[in-house]
Amino acid sequence: MRFLGYFRSSSAYRCRIAFNLKGLEYDFESVHLKHGQQKAAAYAAVNPQQLVPALITDDGDELAQSLAIIEWLDETYPQPALLPQDAVLRAKVRAFAQVIACEIHPLQNLRVLQYLRNELSLDEDAVNAWLARWLGDGLQACEDILVKQGGNTAFCFGDQPSLADICLVPQIFSAQRFNVDIAGMRRINEVYEHCQSISAFSDAHPKNQPDFEV
Repeated sequence: MRFLGYFRSSSAYRCRIAFNLKGLEYDFESVHLKHGQQKAAAYAAVNPQQLVPALITDDGDELAQSLAIIEWLDETYPQPALLPQDAVLRAKVRAFAQVIACEIHPLQNLRVLQYLRNELSLDEDAVNAWLARWLGDGLQACEDILVKQGGNTAFCFGDQPSLADICLVPQIFSAQRFNVDIAGMRRINEVYEHCQSISAFSDAHPKNQPDFEV
């Protein structure tokens, strides 16, 4: 498999965690977002949306969107499962993942921040206020969902990592990167710290990637 991504992309980060949990190897190709490599014709031919990540399977199929890639991995390599067997709990895990992937993450995307800075001429204070508002509100919703769920499990929805944890960990990394204060969100911080003690998560951290830059 060929995995095309970028060390700082939280979407690519999600996929790296899933690969690691499954114990799968892949050939990595860096697509440097700040250099605009995602807009090059060769990459656009793989993913017309010009976003990372993308996965090219051993059969040559080209897949995009991190949640779709992760679910394909889970269906193709079923163990360990990344979604619960129980239909209701599975829907809750998917919903939690979508809060992050569909509601929070798009508002911190590089192209959005570039638009705020370049097209709307917002200064860094205004951009930081945007990030604090939307990342903070979104992660508070994640906190509230887990508190409502109840229990004191090691991971978001049980004692095994799931798609929910795969999405949460990169989003907390992004909050730290953008200096968004989430110190009062006890439950998601506990899950994050536990995940960091597991090599599948820690090895996927941006600082441990071959294309890492300070």
